[in-house]
Amino acid sequence: MKIILIGTVASSFLGFRSDLIKEIIARGHHVYAFTSEYSINELKEIEGLGAIPVTYKLSRGGLNPIADIKATHSLTKKIKMIAPDLVFSYFSKPIIFGTLAAKLAKVPKVIGMLEGLGYTFTEQPEGLSKRTQIIKRFQVLLYKIALPQLDELIFLNPDDPNDLLTVNNINVKGLSVLGGIGLNLKEYCYSDQYPINITFIFIARLLAEKGIHDYIAAARIVKDKYPDTKFIVLGTIDKEALGALTEKELERLVEENIVEYPGHVNNVSEWIAKSSVFVLPSYYREGVPRSTQEAMAIGRPIITTDVPGCRETVIDGLNGFLVEKWNPQALSEKMIYFIDHPDQIERMGYESYKIAQEKFDADKVNQRLLKLMGL
Repeated sequence: MKIILIGTVASSFLGFRSDLIKEIIARGHHVYAFTSEYSINELKEIEGLGAIPVTYKLSRGGLNPIADIKATHSLTKKIKMIAPDLVFSYFSKPIIFGTLAAKLAKVPKVIGMLEGLGYTFTEQPEGLSKRTQIIKRFQVLLYKIALPQLDELIFLNPDDPNDLLTVNNINVKGLSVLGGIGLNLKEYCYSDQYPINITFIFIARLLAEKGIHDYIAAARIVKDKYPDTKFIVLGTIDKEALGALTEKELERLVEENIVEYPGHVNNVSEWIAKSSVFVLPSYYREGVPRSTQEAMAIGRPIITTDVPGCRETVIDGLNGFLVEKWNPQALSEKMIYFIDHPDQIERMGYESYKIAQEKFDADKVNQRLLKLMGL
């Protein structure tokens, strides 16, 4: 069979789809990886997986209908030339325009996977801006056009289908919940070695929606009582995003000894292993956060928010704690719990490890995904 995978950034194929691609090819199928943002080296790496990279134009964040119509027309022609048996799209815009292009190209089977609902569906403390509300309405309209054309629509968590499909009265032919895209667990080995000083770690883009400000506020509360506690921050600064942590703010936090920030690192798993507890106070509409899965596989307790996606990673009181979003005080109380009960770090960390083995093993997840794809 000829199978087209439509994504956006080439790095997502390499970082999150490589095991899936290898497994599909091992089963005797041909894979075409469609990417709209790429480097020459990344295209060569995709070839190294055994797939055929195909480039196309699509603006991830653009709101130009004419440009999107032209991109869909061009995408349709590229799909027709390959004449695939199956098109599998992921991320919002590829699902919308990739699905429409696949249908215009008369592809026999079309599947989409929404890995979270994204920024427009993310509740904000001050409410959604008018611009975001307009974008959301436009996005829902496009979903109403595209999603019913899919043979199967896959979500990562059970909240998303309700908040997208039920609330907006969108009917689809087939619906599944995968539960996370999974990890190659060989790359995230369990560790029962913990630092002498209890260390909390945050890994995400330094956006308000990812909870960086709540993490810092909680760190200040904890530091007042336990000044030797360490707080690590790993993630990139987004200079464009509204409310994101700025470079100056981060420099000041480091100078005040509130957080440690090593900058860009290539060995995230080693940093997790050198920490005690993983913290992600996100209120972003995650699918299922990958960084949390990584920390669980390594055997770290989790403190995260009781919101869609994040809540799929924690059984409250077993492998960590769920806290209310936008509540640094509640977050700090759970941090202090681990400081006062250090024996619970290893116990809950091992429970995280067991959950990761069961729910987030890429081999198991890919088997379920391939079954949904009919391969």
